[in-house]
Amino acid sequence: MPAPIALGIIGFGIMGERLLRAALGHAAESVRPVGVWDPAEAARGRLAEVPGDVPMLESAAAVIGACDCLYIAAPPASHVPLAEAALAAGRSVFLEKPLATDLAEARAFVARAEATGARAAVNFPMASSPAVRQLSVWREALRPEALEIEVGFATWPRGWQSDAASWLARRAEGGFTREVVSHFLFLTRRQLGPLAVEEASVDYPAGDAAETAIRTRLRAGGVPVRLAGGVGTTSKDDHNAWTLNDSIRLRDWSFAERRGADGAWVQAPDALPNERMRPLVLRDQLAGVAAMTRGEPHHLATLREALEVQEVVEAILAAGPRA
Repeated sequence: MPAPIALGIIGFGIMGERLLRAALGHAAESVRPVGVWDPAEAARGRLAEVPGDVPMLESAAAVIGACDCLYIAAPPASHVPLAEAALAAGRSVFLEKPLATDLAEARAFVARAEATGARAAVNFPMASSPAVRQLSVWREALRPEALEIEVGFATWPRGWQSDAASWLARRAEGGFTREVVSHFLFLTRRQLGPLAVEEASVDYPAGDAAETAIRTRLRAGGVPVRLAGGVGTTSKDDHNAWTLNDSIRLRDWSFAERRGADGAWVQAPDALPNERMRPLVLRDQLAGVAAMTRGEPHHLATLREALEVQEVVEAILAAGPRA
């Protein structure tokens, strides 16, 4: 087995903590965390509660200098500058989405990275989901005809994201379409083909707050897709369903289900709730990070896939309210 790659983390909110805990608890054969940096004082307290004695380094540059691969979990406006600094230093990069807050910046970054053969990938966990693998097996027996995507939230941001509300709740960088719908657009792109927006409408509250509802018609590889999302539509933190041909679906992130002979939905035998599935997914994501860093084939989302998803997300968000 090759030695684990040295992993640095910039941004230590909930996503940085989740990945670090997964690296320490489930992926020691793939990665070795060497340092974290986050300018927020609260991040130091969060890191102190994680077993493993991973240090808080003095700067972003120090983390880049110490690692083989940089995981970027900072707010979106910093993604491209941090990624380009790491790539210039000869490191690989694993980014959170979106790539940037500005599409032109995202396009230029991807073009430069592709031209130089940069080793970079984006954290869409559905690339490593056992539930999605089961869904793919079932899909092979279907002729895709129609897809429905539904997402709903009790509040936005979700309760566990309150520490990041300063940007997640704002139109400039946040909103559930960028944060959540993007995952289902990535899944759709991988399962069905290229995405194109046909019609969209968005509800925004007054001021600079993020969207409260979206309604969209798309096509994915020629298959019609209806997408709807809203805040205040469920009592759960979030509820979602990706349903193909009203025959197979991914529900609430981790439950692969298909219609039984009696018309009822039946879970896959190995289905797990998301909180139990997440460590398995992150373990496989980190195995992909190690492979990507070594220049080996991997299953992670590419920069090009992430850019295609961001193009669709921003097209939806640019739409006005329904007439």
